[in-house]
Amino acid sequence: MAEIIYMPKLSDTMTEGVVAEWHKKVGDPVKSGELLAEIETDKATMEFESFYDGVLLHIGVEKGKTAPVNSLLAIIGNADEDVKALIAGAGSGSEAPAEEKKEEAKPAAEEKKAEEVKAPASAPAAAAPKAATPVVSNVSNGRILVSPLAKKLAEEKGVDLSFITGTGEGGRITKRDVDHYVPYDAPARPAAASGAAMSESFVDEPISQMRKTIARRLAESKFTAPHFYLTISLDMDNAIAARKAMNSQEGVKVSFNDMVIKAVAMSLRKHPAINSSWLGDVIRRNSHVHIGVAVAVDEGLLVPVVRFADGKGLTQIGEEVKVLAQKAKEKKLQPAEWEGNTFTISNLGMFGIEQFTAIVNPPDSCILAVGGISQEPVVKNGQVVPGNIMKVTLSCDHRVVDGATGASFLQTFKQYMENPVMMLV
Repeated sequence: MAEIIYMPKLSDTMTEGVVAEWHKKVGDPVKSGELLAEIETDKATMEFESFYDGVLLHIGVEKGKTAPVNSLLAIIGNADEDVKALIAGAGSGSEAPAEEKKEEAKPAAEEKKAEEVKAPASAPAAAAPKAATPVVSNVSNGRILVSPLAKKLAEEKGVDLSFITGTGEGGRITKRDVDHYVPYDAPARPAAASGAAMSESFVDEPISQMRKTIARRLAESKFTAPHFYLTISLDMDNAIAARKAMNSQEGVKVSFNDMVIKAVAMSLRKHPAINSSWLGDVIRRNSHVHIGVAVAVDEGLLVPVVRFADGKGLTQIGEEVKVLAQKAKEKKLQPAEWEGNTFTISNLGMFGIEQFTAIVNPPDSCILAVGGISQEPVVKNGQVVPGNIMKVTLSCDHRVVDGATGASFLQTFKQYMENPVMMLV
């Protein structure tokens, strides 16, 4: 009996997924536990295995397409089974992908029936730069080969089909070609009277699943959690000296970020009110310390978690953060590596940022924004001397944390950072 496979919910914040790759095609045999597809969530691209034995009878979401969680992803069953009723019963969520499949995978005989549009008359050589010459691979007998769906999409976007290279059969333009077209070689506007070439252009980039989730979660945090901010300056002279001494040992490499993580973790032990979450009906006081470390990736921001950070040494924290950051950039993080944070750190000091404020990362009640170390004149023993100052700003959810509570936490954090030996005992 045929079985329907639905788009899985692979993370706590996932509402829709993108099929990054199919490892099977329709008609292929599939075994339970065998890799079926790769699904791109809002945080990572994850492998998805089949739950059933049989033959892949239907693909409901083509590669590169988006579908909501619990919509029809595929059907597996016996080779001779009729699955039309199952597809129809799966709801309208599978109709669009099925239509796309039909659009993208027409047999060669139907390719010749694709709607054709007249190619525009060639313009004088001086009317456009050489780079803007229309492509010719999709032109047959003076007409442009284009699918109906691609033509409609091009009309909606105002795209000139003569500048798109078709990747379909015989150079035919498909919807995918229109979606991926970037008008960098579109003809420029006529030069102004002064002789200067002036033109306006823009590119609309589709919003990734990660960016959609970032927008939704941070908007919810900013507009539902009343934020307030506390900034403090740290004297980093002792931290610089301690780091230099530690890194002088063979095989040891400790960063200032590692020291911040350790100092935060130990401070949270003394201030459990900061290590808390607002759950609506209750405030959860976490006895464990899981530090989320914000990592910038191409599509946005991921927050892998260093678990039980208060019980780990500086070198162990450093090695773990390095591995997690690399996996984040490669989109290979697993749910257990990004879930469960009780506090978050965002460090932009390496980018030359001296001070900033961050938005609380739910379910945390606080996030620490860390700036870079800068040399400034400071007063020590009645003398003005050069000092190494680092500013940090604590963003707090006022529903959970009050001003005095946040200030007390920062004082403890300051003691650890200005006297790193305290973190080693």
